[in-house]
Amino acid sequence: MKRRGLIVVFTGDGKGKTSAALGIALRSCGHGMRVAMVQFIKSPTETGEEKVAERLKPELELVTMGKGFVNHPAGTATFPEHRKAAEEALELARQRVSSGYWDVVILDEINIAVGFGLIAVEDVLSLLRNKPAKLHVVLTGRDAHPDLLALADVVTEMRNLKHPFDACRLPAQQGIDY
Repeated sequence: MKRRGLIVVFTGDGKGKTSAALGIALRSCGHGMRVAMVQFIKSPTETGEEKVAERLKPELELVTMGKGFVNHPAGTATFPEHRKAAEEALELARQRVSSGYWDVVILDEINIAVGFGLIAVEDVLSLLRNKPAKLHVVLTGRDAHPDLLALADVVTEMRNLKHPFDACRLPAQQGIDY
């Protein structure tokens, strides 16, 4: 079977972008592939994905490098702290992409990092253009940059049609949202 690494983008204002990427991770691990997931915005917490990643080691590596909400009242980090964390996440992503060890690299919420100006889109494009031919790379996050969409092989937009937080301020639900 001929294999060519794909660039996959999950974007849009609806839920499910990270979940779709985790679906690819789960499927890939099921086939004995090695998956690295670098989270750009999310901060280390007790999420279901972090717990299951521990069980799936060494096939699945999940590294959470973000500082949480950016430009949001609930955020606790300064913009320079967010920028530094995103730059460190991008450097880790470069290492994972260029290592030759991984079959799939997921860059979770990288679109948000680009959109907020934490990292330059040119740096992400360079990373993607220089990836090994067989490596699959998945990018998630709202408002994907048009140049990233143009470079991608697969683009899926999640649309928010209905969400319980919008209707009745129902908070995030364990197992569904985190």
